[in-house]
Amino acid sequence: MICIVVAGLSYYFNNSYASSGNDNEKTNQVIKKKQKIIKTNLTNYLNSVTKDGTASVSFYNLGAVEGSSSADDKEAKLYQKGSLEVESNAKAVNISASTYKLYIAAFLMNQKLQGAFSWTDENEDGFERMIVNSDNDFSEQQIVNYGASALSNFTQSQGWYPNVFQDGQATQTTSYSLQLLLEDLASGSGAFQNKSDQKKILKWMGEQNYRTGIPTGAAAADAGTTVQDKVGFLDDVNNDAGIVTLPNGQRYILVIMTHGHNQSDFSGFPRIAKIAKNVQEIVYGADAGKQLNNY
Repeated sequence: MICIVVAGLSYYFNNSYASSGNDNEKTNQVIKKKQKIIKTNLTNYLNSVTKDGTASVSFYNLGAVEGSSSADDKEAKLYQKGSLEVESNAKAVNISASTYKLYIAAFLMNQKLQGAFSWTDENEDGFERMIVNSDNDFSEQQIVNYGASALSNFTQSQGWYPNVFQDGQATQTTSYSLQLLLEDLASGSGAFQNKSDQKKILKWMGEQNYRTGIPTGAAAADAGTTVQDKVGFLDDVNNDAGIVTLPNGQRYILVIMTHGHNQSDFSGFPRIAKIAKNVQEIVYGADAGKQLNNY
């Protein structure tokens, strides 16, 4: 209790509200400090793996899945959506390889919202193979059907990299642009606002065949972690873009684009897995929020 004397009279009030306010402020300060340390550690690490210009990485934390064990725990504020976003070399333009199929997926879902695309048996089969097997026939046919200009106009209208599709050239993008697309997919917004379609695409991404990149690295950091992703590989280009869900319900987006280093076929995916493992441990591991000096 706090006592205040005014004109010889004593007034008493409970100071629990004041104490609570002070406690909340202290908690917020601790959280902000920890977030700053995590972002510094992650920035230092990502800068180290991209410094030679052969990698681009984008990280965006999505917060916890509603109803999960970590949605209401003491760390919920620490991992609130977007609070730990970090990129390195993320605006560099790279060959997209088959990650461009995420843009095809978004374009077609936007067409569907306008009543110009439907799930016929043929479309569903082609779409599924495009994501799960990374087959090219369906996606290449969409480029023929709609034209590179229309597709790139769409990506520009969404605020993504505007020149993904160009006639006579390999598709290209940035890791940051893929991150933005995955933000829409994860939240069910923009082109992905139809919840049934969003669920269908995420299911296929969770079943895609090439798991030695982000899925392998994320599981190495924390067994039971699941990944819904789309890879790309072409000559020395190995890319992976995914939505990662930890066993406790925390989710994040990670996009890793790589080339060079004498990569061929899938030889760059262990490199991607290593980056993914370290990213997850820096942000969500036992030492998250502790100052690290080894990057």
